[in-house]
Amino acid sequence: MAQQAGEHRVRPLRRDAEMNRQRILRAASQVFTARGLQASLDDVARQAGVGAGTLYRHFPTRDALLEAVYHTEVARLAAAERELSGKLPPVEALRAWMVLFVDYIAEKHIIAPALNTFVGGPSKLYESSRAQIRDAIESLVKRAIKSGDIRKDLDAFDLLRALIGVSNVASAPDWQQSAKRLVDILILGSRPIR
Repeated sequence: MAQQAGEHRVRPLRRDAEMNRQRILRAASQVFTARGLQASLDDVARQAGVGAGTLYRHFPTRDALLEAVYHTEVARLAAAERELSGKLPPVEALRAWMVLFVDYIAEKHIIAPALNTFVGGPSKLYESSRAQIRDAIESLVKRAIKSGDIRKDLDAFDLLRALIGVSNVASAPDWQQSAKRLVDILILGSRPIR
């Protein structure tokens, strides 16, 4: 098939280049979580064990790196839905995913100041990941409803809103543990009335 004008082929990265990219993303997540706005790209390169040139080859700007870290974390959370569904009973998979979501929100709160530096603020970035998160929780809820563990009238988005609401009061040092206890309350409140 002939290539259309304006189309660009994206060559897959060599194995070593892909490994470097993944190391940079893991290091960036750790560095931005630990240091927020104080994190430099040199800190990220050092943590990843690569040179600054390698980092900039993969992520030419700070915004490109922040965006890639964010999308990687969202993809991990979405993939956890499939993994948990494959190995746990429906309601346990839902609970486990909700606890992971609390952890995800905790990390996102820590790197939020860094994400706010992203051109146009974080809302465009968050918007692009909303469907992945919504699809994951909807799949888990549908599975739990089908098994009879969760009420048929439960709206998956209501659970998501509750989790986000809980995480928005992340001022107390133990809020994350409190949020995880609230996951159990949400699950219990979602059970069918017998």
